Amino acid sequence: MSGQKVRWGILATGGMAARFTADLVDLPDAEVVAVASRTEASAKAFAERFGIPRAYGDWETLARDEDVDVVYVATPHSAHRTAAGLCLEAGRNVLCEKPFTLNAREAEELVALARRSGSFLMEAMWMYCNPMVRRLKTLVDDGAIGEVRSLQADFGLAGPFPPAHRLRDPAQGGGALLDLGVYPVSFAQLLLGEPSDIAARAVLSEEGVDLQTGALLSYESGALASVHCSITGGTPNSASITGSKGRIDVPDGFFFPDRFVLHRDGQEPEEFRADPADGTRDSLQHEAREVMRALRAGETESPLVPLDGTLAVMRTLDAIRNRVGVRYPGETDEHPEETGEHPAETGAPVVTPA
Repeated sequence: MSGQKVRWGILATGGMAARFTADLVDLPDAEVVAVASRTEASAKAFAERFGIPRAYGDWETLARDEDVDVVYVATPHSAHRTAAGLCLEAGRNVLCEKPFTLNAREAEELVALARRSGSFLMEAMWMYCNPMVRRLKTLVDDGAIGEVRSLQADFGLAGPFPPAHRLRDPAQGGGALLDLGVYPVSFAQLLLGEPSDIAARAVLSEEGVDLQTGALLSYESGALASVHCSITGGTPNSASITGSKGRIDVPDGFFFPDRFVLHRDGQEPEEFRADPADGTRDSLQHEAREVMRALRAGETESPLVPLDGTLAVMRTLDAIRNRVGVRYPGETDEHPEETGEHPAETGAPVVTPA
């Protein structure tokens, strides 16, 4: 594939698909050749909007399209297992939106499919591909703040969201944790790895999804990570990492920062700012470039967003849901793999009804 344009298929036609496609069509080495939706009318409207030559009214036809090098899956996460699975079974490479799936069991199934078929698979955790986040991680890994002792991160939207909204719908994997909390959990995973113990509380809606959730993640190193998410109040969406020799503060939008501040003990604060040449702070081009780089290199997964890391995040999300009592249709208490059992010691869920 070296030197050739990478041919993309887009599966779904909602807001996230439109955002990604708008960024993708501006990349000179990318070509969007097909789009699929559950209805032909929606696919054709999307195709006309972005100048895409082929529009399909079903997912299977896109999955079988031999002219597609990689499919971007942008359905609600409740459909990720089905949509990405169709593509992988047909031999397509896949970039699948976050959260990767509803639970770790589904994630393990997709990863197993990809590894059996030799197809590329990556979660669209664009935060991991962001140049500023990568720079922050390098600083932490190089010991700029010493050994990490604690981490805080939050992501909250003001709402209110009505009961019929997808964020309140159990059938669509609704709730703050999977849609927003995946970011602070993934940020902690990036810098600290998988936790050894988890405690959590949540406020649940009448539908049984979490309106806001707080979790304390503990690590064998002695580090603690406090993460919070909400669909009932707008939070600073900030993060802070404290180490034995200093601290890094990300004051706004930690998952797509345009700046952060390094505080080294005994030194003046040092501010790091994004390079304007890297594009807008909310650009999705970084993850698209990483997918195309990996495909040209013949890689089946990205070192920036490794599949084992994605699986670890899903295990943590499952464990948090297990502790606060959030279950989605089809998940049962009789099957630990479906209820979020985690290597950490399990405990009784603590739930505060709304």
